[in-house]
Amino acid sequence: MTKTVAVLPVKRFGAAKQRLAASLSEPTRRGLAEAMVTDVLVALRRARRVDAVVVVSGEAAAQALARGHGAAVVADPDDAGHVPAAVRGIGWAVAEGATRALLVPGDCPALSAAQLDALLADEPAGPEVVVVPDRHGSGTNALVLSPPGVIAPAFGAGSRERHERLATQAGAACWIVELSSLGLDVDTSDDLRALQDALAAGGGEASHTRGLLARLSR
Repeated sequence: MTKTVAVLPVKRFGAAKQRLAASLSEPTRRGLAEAMVTDVLVALRRARRVDAVVVVSGEAAAQALARGHGAAVVADPDDAGHVPAAVRGIGWAVAEGATRALLVPGDCPALSAAQLDALLADEPAGPEVVVVPDRHGSGTNALVLSPPGVIAPAFGAGSRERHERLATQAGAACWIVELSSLGLDVDTSDDLRALQDALAAGGGEASHTRGLLARLSR
């Protein structure tokens, strides 16, 4: 039977969302990062096909949030970046007996537990990589690896193509699955506006992020 562990790398909140510095103060960016991570954790714990969640972070507040939502914690004191944190999380998942790893970011607060369960519904028949692209189609907002070490994660600009290539080189099946609730990550002011529009239209629950954005608009 498949055992799925969700890996959630979280950078330090004080260093988060630097590209929003022109429009949001540092305390607001920190609050936004914390609210988004909280909403992602809520969705992961509600997903019936996610057996365990691990947060990889050097941020004490993120570690406390993780424990409060029943997630494990892997310390990331070096805060070396998203890919090294993801690799640490995969290592923990393997040690816990995971047969599949779901890598998700902490800035997709509209994440839907129902969409996650649909994404994870099929039992992999062999080595498999599922890439969930960002709304622009070139990045990767989530990665499903069966088994967890089938490829090394390669997040960053243009990562969708890299992940497809790595899957082919590994002899693994590769699927591209677009999920509306996972397409909305927040790096820029345009991304934030797109998220606000989606939430206003009823996309996702994201109660913590909704609350923060509502306070900002007053």
